[in-house]
Amino acid sequence: MRVRPVSAVTGALLGLAALASSVVPVLPVQHARAAEQARLPVTIGHRGVPVRAPENTLASIDKAAALGIRWVENDVQRTKDGALVVMHDTTLERTTDVKRRFPGRAPWKVADFPLAEIAKLDAGSWFGRRFTGERVPTLRRYLERVDHNHQRLLLEIKAPDLYPGIERQLAAELRRSGWLDAAHVRDALVVQSFDARSLRTFHGLRPEARTGFLGTPGTRQLRAYAAFADQINPSQRGVTAAWVRAVHAVKGPHGRPLEVSAWTVDDGDRAVALARMGVDAIISNAPQVVEAALTDEEDYATPGLPLSFLGPLDFF
Repeated sequence: MRVRPVSAVTGALLGLAALASSVVPVLPVQHARAAEQARLPVTIGHRGVPVRAPENTLASIDKAAALGIRWVENDVQRTKDGALVVMHDTTLERTTDVKRRFPGRAPWKVADFPLAEIAKLDAGSWFGRRFTGERVPTLRRYLERVDHNHQRLLLEIKAPDLYPGIERQLAAELRRSGWLDAAHVRDALVVQSFDARSLRTFHGLRPEARTGFLGTPGTRQLRAYAAFADQINPSQRGVTAAWVRAVHAVKGPHGRPLEVSAWTVDDGDRAVALARMGVDAIISNAPQVVEAALTDEEDYATPGLPLSFLGPLDFF
């Protein structure tokens, strides 16, 4: 049988099709999902950058901003007279000069001091002389600075059993400070806690806000937590690839797969290992070290950010 010659146009089209199929093959669905999961985790500065500046302070989040760290983490507590302040420890002794200023007031609990007294404390000189005079920030002042720095915030409700009703007070302050508008809720805020009851309460008050449970629940418990938590944020020591996959297989209250933010990771090799397990974020005292390690691991992934950390969410 005689084969008819192919027209010039048809031949060109066939050539282009062959070239396209050789250069851009159609990926199976599982390959596309793997590519999505291979994006680099978000790096979150734990209390700012506490290896470079005193934790809990505005100087620490400013240092994070200077290093290009887009997310910071910190804790909120309440003073004796009802003010919300940013502080990790439930006592003031370790990171301020409270023991010298108020020697007879042991054990120097945050809840035992009014804001006027806490405002006088030096929260920086213990770290280095150049930070002398740094103060314990109120939550409102802290939120203002995070906004000013164009950063995003992972905010922990610290020891809520010590501060009855703090969830409602926190929700009111976030609203008053503009942090519950569409832009912040979509892109810039996650509220977390070790206390499931507290987190459930906050979710009930402000269901539009994203929330995270601090801990490593078993896979059979994940659906219960997914009723009020968008993230499951474990200690990095207990994380496995299988557990991360199980978390991602469950959808949270906003209809998106649960995320994993692992803490606290200061070693680059461990950060890369966690990234390969599929975690969505890594919380670090040395976020610049983690970010450099992840960026340098060129064979691991195409740089990027998990979509849910960039927003938008679909509940509007």
